[in-house]
Amino acid sequence: MKIFQENMVPFIVLTLALLSLAQTSISSSLISDFHALIALKQGFKYSNPALNTWDPSNPTSVCSWSGIKCFHGRVISLNISNMALYGSVSPEISTLDELIELSIDGNNFTGDIKVDNMSSLRFLNISNNQFGGNLDWNYSSLENLQVFDAYNNNFSAFLPLDVLSLKNLKYLELGGNYFYGKIPRKYGELFGLEYLSLAGNDLQGEIPNELGNLTNLKQLYLGYFNVYEGGIPSAFGNLRNLVHLDLSSCELDGFIPPELGNLKSLDTLFLHINRLSGPIPKELGNLTSLLNLDLSLNGLTGEIPFELINLGKIKLLNLFMNQLHGPIPSFVADYPEIETLALWMNNFTGVIPRNLGKNQRLQVVDLSSNKLTGTIPDYLCASTQLRILILRKNFLFGPIPEDLGACSSLVRVRLGQNYLNGSIPSGFIYLPELNFLELQNNMLSGSLSESSNPSSKNQTKLGQMNLSNNQLSGPLPFSLSNFSSLQILLLSGNEFSGPVPPSIGELHQIVKLDLSGNSLTREIPHEIGKCIHLNYLDLSHNNLSGSIPHEISNIRILNYLNLSRNHLNESIPQSMASMKSLTTADFSFNDLSGKLPETGQFLVLNVSSFTGNPRLCGPVLNNPCNITTDTKRPTKSHNSFKLIFALGLLICSLVFATSAIVKAKSFKKTSSSSWKMTTFQNLDFSVSDVLECVKDGNVIGRGGAGVVYHGKMPNGVEIAVKKLVGYNGIQVHDHGFKAEIRTLGNIRHRYIVKLLAFCSNKDTNLLVYEYMRNGSLGEALHGKKGGFLGWNMRYKIALEAAKGLCYLHHDCSPLIVHRDVKSNNILLNSSFEAHVADFGLAKFLVDGGASQCMSAIAGSYGYIAPEYAYTLRVNEKSDVYSFGVVLLELITGRRPVGEFGEGVDIVQWINCSTNCRREDVTKIIDPRLTVVPKDEAMHLFFVAMLCIQENSVERPTMREVVQMLLEFPRRSPEFSSSSSSSSTYLQKKKKSPGEKIQQDLLV
Repeated sequence: MKIFQENMVPFIVLTLALLSLAQTSISSSLISDFHALIALKQGFKYSNPALNTWDPSNPTSVCSWSGIKCFHGRVISLNISNMALYGSVSPEISTLDELIELSIDGNNFTGDIKVDNMSSLRFLNISNNQFGGNLDWNYSSLENLQVFDAYNNNFSAFLPLDVLSLKNLKYLELGGNYFYGKIPRKYGELFGLEYLSLAGNDLQGEIPNELGNLTNLKQLYLGYFNVYEGGIPSAFGNLRNLVHLDLSSCELDGFIPPELGNLKSLDTLFLHINRLSGPIPKELGNLTSLLNLDLSLNGLTGEIPFELINLGKIKLLNLFMNQLHGPIPSFVADYPEIETLALWMNNFTGVIPRNLGKNQRLQVVDLSSNKLTGTIPDYLCASTQLRILILRKNFLFGPIPEDLGACSSLVRVRLGQNYLNGSIPSGFIYLPELNFLELQNNMLSGSLSESSNPSSKNQTKLGQMNLSNNQLSGPLPFSLSNFSSLQILLLSGNEFSGPVPPSIGELHQIVKLDLSGNSLTREIPHEIGKCIHLNYLDLSHNNLSGSIPHEISNIRILNYLNLSRNHLNESIPQSMASMKSLTTADFSFNDLSGKLPETGQFLVLNVSSFTGNPRLCGPVLNNPCNITTDTKRPTKSHNSFKLIFALGLLICSLVFATSAIVKAKSFKKTSSSSWKMTTFQNLDFSVSDVLECVKDGNVIGRGGAGVVYHGKMPNGVEIAVKKLVGYNGIQVHDHGFKAEIRTLGNIRHRYIVKLLAFCSNKDTNLLVYEYMRNGSLGEALHGKKGGFLGWNMRYKIALEAAKGLCYLHHDCSPLIVHRDVKSNNILLNSSFEAHVADFGLAKFLVDGGASQCMSAIAGSYGYIAPEYAYTLRVNEKSDVYSFGVVLLELITGRRPVGEFGEGVDIVQWINCSTNCRREDVTKIIDPRLTVVPKDEAMHLFFVAMLCIQENSVERPTMREVVQMLLEFPRRSPEFSSSSSSSSTYLQKKKKSPGEKIQQDLLV
């Protein structure tokens, strides 16, 4: 609940507790309440065990029911919040005419809801459901209502005007819905309001000046997904009691009105992600109570005004992604309470204030992508609370302060792409909480120290370390084995010497290891074979010698291997031919000899992978090996063997075919009584009809999730039946699995494929979906029809698929991570409308062990977010990355992998081809498209590049993606320092008023 509700709830609870002391008595009114509650329960499709106390045979027990409170024999409180209920709410609820509190929030109720004739009602919370309709109620019959919360539903209409009859209303939350039109000017007559939120709707027009009349307001939220015309009303300067003002993400333009400087009680001002321009008003320096100021992602210009020196209580200062210039004022280092300072991607010059952090509580400092010079201040971690330090892409020089080597609170450090010199502070890389360290592309020298604490093994949390392209030298420390959580280690382009330590084999989580471009010597340690999660290994351009250890073949998921330009000798181990995942390998310019493996991936590797090894031989090299064999005549025994082998193969084929036929017939003849069908829609067909579809002739697709069949029901309805792999033998009473499926079955959204039913017996599980006539986006884009999938259609599909994912991530209950977003899981109906499919199934398949591939990797090759490699976990930001890859497919017409050379995927190719500049999108546009609006292509490319940021926290949410796609055409500062700002990260339904945009966006 919001702040006002938090204040109201104790009052209501105390009132109800006192009222409950009175003895209840049975009356006709209580009987009426009993019948209303029973009618209410009957509308629930799933009854929470907590409602088992609602006994339909015992009217006298009403006042002891769960969630019920009574006074003088009448129900005065009904609270069934967060019980995971779904279904509809009976109109009989309005007969509970003595209710003071009605709380049904946090469930999954659908349909209309009508609350009338409850003159005693003071507290009404229907938030976080899926109610639809227009909220056209008889509000005059709710004359005592003080709190009305309808947040996060599906109401779609003009904002209700009749709420003006609620003269006692203090709290109005209509955010997170689909209200459209303008904000009524008459809302400025709700003089008693202390809280108003209209955020996260589809509102347009200007924000009315009349809202400035609501002088009792303490909190005002109008942004997120709304797209207003004009700017911030100067009349808002009259809201002298305002504590929290959030106008972020709603397309506001113009200047920030200086009148906002009158709001002396304001502690939070959020104006980020708009198109505001001009300077920061000096009047904001009057906001001496301000704790949080976020003006980021706008087009603000000028310098930081000196008057902001008065913001002595400020904790969060976000000015990133504007066009501000000049020095960072020294008074910023004098804010005693500041915790977050984010000024990145501006044009700030000069030095970082020398005393920054000295007498402060700094936790997050991000000054990256500016033009700052000088050295890094010494006191940044003086508070010992600094967690994030990002100074990348500036012109900083000098050493890294020694004190940072003892800053035990650091979690994330990015100092790359500067001119830092000197040595890395002792202990820096061994800090106990450090998870991410980037020092690449500097001029650092010296050696990496061994850990001074031998007992620190398994205590460090470092997951990624990039020290590449410096001047570091000396041996690799043996204490690298301390990094038991390390997934990415990049040390290329330095001057390291000596052997690769055998302790490297103790990095059991390592996924990417790049030691190329150094002076490493001796043999590759056999222990490298213990790094079984490696998928990228580059040891090229060193002085390694000896043989290639055959233990490398133990790394089953190795995808990229580069051993070129060393002094390796002897033969390539034959066991490496079994490495099925190896798509890129380079053995060139060594002293290898002997016969090249002739099976597996070695059949498809390029000849250039073996150049510079004159003693290698084999058919692939057109250099036959000198092996004498008698090939003139096959012997009789040899002919006999071939005959026996052929006969054996024929017999095996017959046996296999026979068993397949028997199994198919057995499947069809299985009694339908042994099957159970759980339906999630009103269906006019039976389980027998479904089973008739499951035959080889109806197969329309195969994948990691299972086999898909097409069928037509007796009533003409077409369905798709997915036979799940990995669950053979699961019992139908596996309640965990079935509960998850039931959750998926109750999802209702226009852009999500409907799960119609679930069929199961002891051997097989079938999912019955609505049929999508035009197949998958992958087929339409990369198949024969790809050329006919025009630009407008592609953009429309992108938006529709984004809306479907947005619903899964933010609006359904429970929230769902898809885990396998790809073009083949975006299906197209007969109108080419996009529908997201297979959501949530990857989790089941991993849990059920569908296959070695699926259990090892959550997602599909080419779509997997980079952090999965070193965390082996997925979340909604992993889906966002995968969706970004889909957007790149739509722009380029290319598949994610397989078209860019060995070891290169679409993301790497895009980065190389465009240097992340949206102006260069013309270089990569699908050549089959004849007409492509350049601005639209640039915009879609911009969104895609945000989605595929390497760091997950830098990616937008799917809500923000939807808004960005909806708001075209807008310009953004992201790709050009001269372009005007736009709302790039926009959010439809806030989870909390203070939800913030993450820092440190890659550029």
